[in-house]
Amino acid sequence: MRPARITLRTAEPSHARKLHALITANLDEGHLLPRTLGELEVHAERFTIALRGKTGKTIVGCAELAPLSPTVAEVRSLAVDRPARGGGVGTEIVEELRRRARREGFEKLCAFTHTPGYFIQMGFSIVPHLWLPEKIFTDCVGCSNFRRCGQYAMVVPLDDACFDAVHDRPAAARYA
Repeated sequence: MRPARITLRTAEPSHARKLHALITANLDEGHLLPRTLGELEVHAERFTIALRGKTGKTIVGCAELAPLSPTVAEVRSLAVDRPARGGGVGTEIVEELRRRARREGFEKLCAFTHTPGYFIQMGFSIVPHLWLPEKIFTDCVGCSNFRRCGQYAMVVPLDDACFDAVHDRPAAARYA
């Protein structure tokens, strides 16, 4: 049996409870930071959600495009429901966030992760944390795990020179 098709769309505040449940379910693995329901209600429209099922209403994945500055945005709270993993859902979400970030005029997209290989496949490069001061001063300095989180800073430039115009994918993994 073929898996049901994935539909990507922008989340709405009414999705906040389902986003919260999905993110909370993924906290046990230690790869996400907790998010409050109130925070998700306020920022729901920054999220891209992956929907699957006969009715297309089952959220199986999500991630936020979080602006850190006028030029840098972050992939934040990337979570995929365990049964949906391995089918490309997370990659589809990140690629959609990349397209959104380009349309919105950001120059770089970053992610902070314990699994850098996942993002390297999508053209991100590991960089020193200090190369992303927008993230450090927006989130990291107030975090209880500051200076001991173990996450890798990842970045991909969003300028046209780094994209294959036909496929809208990275032409080469490089940091400019």
